[in-house]
Amino acid sequence: MTKISVIGAGAWGTALAQVYAKAGHQVTLWAREKLLAQSMIEANRNIPYLPKIDLDPHLNITSDITEAVQADVILNVIPAQYLRTNLKLIAPLLRDHQPVVICAKGIEIESHSLLSDVFAEECPKANAAFLTGPNFAIEIASGLPSASTLACADPKIGNELQQALTAKNLRLYLTGDIIGAQVAGAIKNVIAIACGISHGLELGESARAALITRGLAEISRLTMAMGGKRETLMGQCGVGDLMLTCSSMKSRNFSCGVELAKGKKMDEIIASRTSVTEGITTAKAAIKLIEDYKIDMPIVQGVYDCLYNNLSVKEAVTAILDRPSRMEGE
Repeated sequence: MTKISVIGAGAWGTALAQVYAKAGHQVTLWAREKLLAQSMIEANRNIPYLPKIDLDPHLNITSDITEAVQADVILNVIPAQYLRTNLKLIAPLLRDHQPVVICAKGIEIESHSLLSDVFAEECPKANAAFLTGPNFAIEIASGLPSASTLACADPKIGNELQQALTAKNLRLYLTGDIIGAQVAGAIKNVIAIACGISHGLELGESARAALITRGLAEISRLTMAMGGKRETLMGQCGVGDLMLTCSSMKSRNFSCGVELAKGKKMDEIIASRTSVTEGITTAKAAIKLIEDYKIDMPIVQGVYDCLYNNLSVKEAVTAILDRPSRMEGE
C-alpha cells in the first residue's frame, strides 16, 4: 500500500483519487476550497465535477495543504496556468527527492515554459514525473479500462512510480522523454479545438482525419525542435490522446471548437464551464514557441487567430485545408 496525495479536486483529480483508493492505497484528496471539501465529505460525491460518482469510503478529503503533502507520492492535478502558484505553496512542505507527478497538460502563458521547467524552478529539491494520456475522468472514475503515459527523466524513480501507480483499470507505459510527453499533451488540446470547429461546421469525418494527421505533424515538429523524441508521439501521450480528444464531445477542447463553430465567443464558453479548457490558453502560449523555434504550425496558428484575432472559424478551417500540398511526414 502506497500513501498517495492528490492535489486538486476537479474531475481528473477526483477520478485519480478514486482509482487509487479503490486499489487499496491510502489516498488523500486536497481541495483548495474548504466548502468543496466539506461538500464532498457530506455528500460522498464531488457534485460540481463528478456528480454521478460515489466516492470511495476510504478516501480522505481535506483542504489542509500541510496534511495533504504528507505522502509517499503526490499527484498534482492543478491546471497548467495555476500550477506555479500551487507549487510555491507546497514547495516548503516537500521532502528532498519527494516524487511529484504533474497531471496537468499545458504550457505556461507568461513564461512560455513547459511544466517541467516550472516545476524545476519552484521545487528544485523534489523529483518530477508527468502523467499524460487518453483519459476521460468520468470513465476512469467509473472503473472503465484505460492506459496512459508516465514520463520521468530518472529511470529508477520512473520504474518505482510505474509500479506504485499502475492500477486495475489504469495501465501505465513508461518513457524517459518528458519533453515529447508534455508537448504532445499540451498541443493536442489545440488540435482538438480545430477538430471541434470542423465538426461543428459539418465538414465531415474525412476533414477531421486530415486535421488529426496534420496536427500530429505539427506536434512532431515542436517536439523535435524542443529536444523530444518522435517515437514518444506514437504512444498513449501522442497518438492515443490526440485521437480521443479530437473525436468526442466529452473532450472540453473538442466541444469548445464545436461551440465556436456555432457562433459562441471564447469568453462565453469559458464563463459557462466549471472545468478549464486548456487548449484556449495553450494556443496563446504556443504562438511564442512557434516564433522562437521558427517552425510551421498552421493549425495552431489558425486556432489562435480564431480565439484572439477575431478570424472567423470558416476562414480558419478553409485556410488550413487549402494550404499547398506537402510530402507525407513533413
